[in-house]
Amino acid sequence: MATHCEVVFWDVQHGHMTYIKTPNNRHIVVDLGTGDYSKGKEAFSPLLHLRDKYGVKQLDYVIITHPHLDHIDDILNFDSLSPKVLNRPRHLTNSEVMQGVRDKDRSKFKKYCEINDRYNRTIASDSVDNTSNPENWGGMKIKTFTPSSCNHNNFNNHSIVAIVEYADIKIVIPGDNEKCSFDELMAKADFVSAISNADILLAPHHGRESGFNSDFFKTVNPRLSIVSDGRFCDTSANPRYTSGSRGWTVHKTSTGTQRERKCLTTASDGEVVAHFGYQGNGDRFLYVKIK
Repeated sequence: MATHCEVVFWDVQHGHMTYIKTPNNRHIVVDLGTGDYSKGKEAFSPLLHLRDKYGVKQLDYVIITHPHLDHIDDILNFDSLSPKVLNRPRHLTNSEVMQGVRDKDRSKFKKYCEINDRYNRTIASDSVDNTSNPENWGGMKIKTFTPSSCNHNNFNNHSIVAIVEYADIKIVIPGDNEKCSFDELMAKADFVSAISNADILLAPHHGRESGFNSDFFKTVNPRLSIVSDGRFCDTSANPRYTSGSRGWTVHKTSTGTQRERKCLTTASDGEVVAHFGYQGNGDRFLYVKIK
């Protein structure tokens, strides 16, 4: 029987939001970005889109990699999908999160603090919501690593790194980590093992030079890198991801064409969708498409 995962990297400009549908039809979101629509465009809410267009009634698991606006912009719609489990950098205090917040953004950060306080139950080891048991997620493995030793003045260096794996196909979603936190993470053997030889890497920190770490990238060794960013970036490391990725076939649905790509960007390619798992004959597959 064919079984697969679906992963959608939304185009949320300079922000991030990834949706994961597991083989047993459970729903996971990593980050809550919406992008910057200050020039009069209609705002896009990935959460409401999941509810209204995908028919998702409840999220089983939400990961907020770190509390920066471009990763929590959609948080006021958080309760519309009644998430069961929330993961975030718990060691960051609410007072630290609220420090220096602009008045126009205050409601979103207060909402983050509210759910940070509310989601404090311990998930039992035998619970169907336990994220460390692949059986709960249709055989899909979910691993997270949270760096915590760097200065709290830069939340980027406290980003949760999420790794999802199914059918020996692996995707790494590393938040906005930079040198300090990568140094911490890369010193851990279990982290290095978890990220090694992945198929898809979401480029750290929106593809910025500040998020490019050579040791990390060489270890991940992705077939395909994806950059979630807007159209204007003055410190892009995209050429590094293009030259260093192994390459994979990407299907362009609007033209019916396909070609090998090494680096996709939401700014140029729009949303990126990956399906991966087992075909009916048991063979593994990874299918990546853009519009």
